[in-house]
Amino acid sequence: MEDKAITSQTYKAAGVDIEAGEALVEAIKPLAGSTDRPGTLAGLGGFGAFFDPRAAGYDDPILVAATDGVGTKLRVATEVGRHDGVGIDLVAMCVNDLVVQGAEPLFFLDYYASGRLEPAVAETVIAGIAEGCRQAGCALIGGETAEMPGHYAPGDYDLAGFAVGAVERGQALTGAEVAPGDVVLGLASNGLHSNGFSLVRRLVESRGLGYGDPAPFAPAQTLGEALLAPTRIYVRACLAALRGPDVEGDVEGGAHGGVKALAHITGGGLVENLPRVLPPGLGAALRADWPRPPVFGWLAEAGDVAPEEMFKTFNCGIGMAVVTAARDAEAVAARLTEAGETVHRIGEIAEAADWPRRVRFD
Repeated sequence: MEDKAITSQTYKAAGVDIEAGEALVEAIKPLAGSTDRPGTLAGLGGFGAFFDPRAAGYDDPILVAATDGVGTKLRVATEVGRHDGVGIDLVAMCVNDLVVQGAEPLFFLDYYASGRLEPAVAETVIAGIAEGCRQAGCALIGGETAEMPGHYAPGDYDLAGFAVGAVERGQALTGAEVAPGDVVLGLASNGLHSNGFSLVRRLVESRGLGYGDPAPFAPAQTLGEALLAPTRIYVRACLAALRGPDVEGDVEGGAHGGVKALAHITGGGLVENLPRVLPPGLGAALRADWPRPPVFGWLAEAGDVAPEEMFKTFNCGIGMAVVTAARDAEAVAARLTEAGETVHRIGEIAEAADWPRRVRFD
């Protein structure tokens, strides 16, 4: 009878390198430390992370949570080999969703999964996450790095983010006070942000373009570089507007500085996202004459994409919508401008009982 040698098996031989994961944790500790803020109680490495809302300045906080990913924009990043911006995208998609509810983002956790850990790629991605957290003023307090051989193709990875914020009890922004005649302000986007990339990738392929080719709408950049512009984070500007003067100051807006509602314009565009913050029976009559990044004109032409499809797929140049009373619009716009945003007056709120959709373009 033939003897068969028994080979000792290891987790590393199966494709999971625990030592590489531990080395990555050590490498990213300074990145997480750079996002520290009041309320953070411990660093990376534990089974969980602590955060004290009272130390962050809250008396009776309500916690608000959001989770999101980057979608198929990751496919572009992987094909281009550029991973520095997708971490910012990940944070932006979560924290922009928090601030529209009047909440200040407090802390963030990430989930990074790949078939085989490539430490340099992972560290670049997490450096972007840390940069996004710094822009949003929240702390990166933990995360998970998962190595899943056989589940992801070589070189592929996926990201998910989880953000928690706080708002004082009774101060949440609900949109309940929005009324006909209110003004809609739009905060400019800096490109596609993180939505619509399945259609974008299809159009790029159908035109026979490569991501290393000059961008048809921005010849000084490659197509990949132009498409990967990170999502704009609106947190600091929106918080500055929300915390502006109340009825005793120059803005007659009460507890939210004149702001009645905020809407993060992501997948579904203005058509789907703005109605989410409006009371029943009301809609937004918009004038689509604001300046737009040139990528949107190129997409519409390259794919013969109809205007209604553009507006329900992409942000079309508006990354955040702000609803305010007409009397407060100028002061709110000035505060947002002072905080670094480009602000356009894009429409008004109106009765919408007989509209087929709750957003129309006049």
